Amino acid sequence: MNIPQIHIQQTPARIGIEAERGAQQLEQPRATLQMKQVRPQLDIQRNEGRLEVNQERAWDALALGKNLETMKKIYSMASSMALKGLGRVVEQGNRMAAIHHGGNPIADSAMDWKRTFPEFDFRGAASVDNVDIHFIPDQLSFRVERGRIDIQTEVNRPVHHYERGKLSIYMEQYNRVDITPPQVDRTG
Repeated sequence: MNIPQIHIQQTPARIGIEAERGAQQLEQPRATLQMKQVRPQLDIQRNEGRLEVNQERAWDALALGKNLETMKKIYSMASSMALKGLGRVVEQGNRMAAIHHGGNPIADSAMDWKRTFPEFDFRGAASVDNVDIHFIPDQLSFRVERGRIDIQTEVNRPVHHYERGKLSIYMEQYNRVDITPPQVDRTG
């Protein structure tokens, strides 16, 4: 005898998934850097050297000194020169008074006569040290201002750009249950 059977067939559901990865871009811009250089400065001041030459004693030794100084010397010697001149006159008078001893005192006197007075010497002392030389060297002064570099940095934020991926979920196949009933013989 044949027993009727129910035939059941099941088809499972299938889900389809399509996924694309997300795209990510990451950039790190360089830091902004500003540099400013302050140059060093050097300031030099110079006082020029001097050479001082004093030759008053040399001019004085040559009898070409200052008038006031020369006149002071002449004035200080005047009394002794007057006495010497008086002595010379007395000596000449004595020689003329002794004309009877022979000789020619007037001619001798004329021969000794001079316009200059060598004993009347108002020159200063002659020396190799009569010229005073004094040298003052240059004087330099320095002022230095140091240079420097001013640096200002600014860190730039990273640039991040993210584009999401696409995700597509769909039913590729729906589930299904097929039930097939048995064939029933209705005849008899």
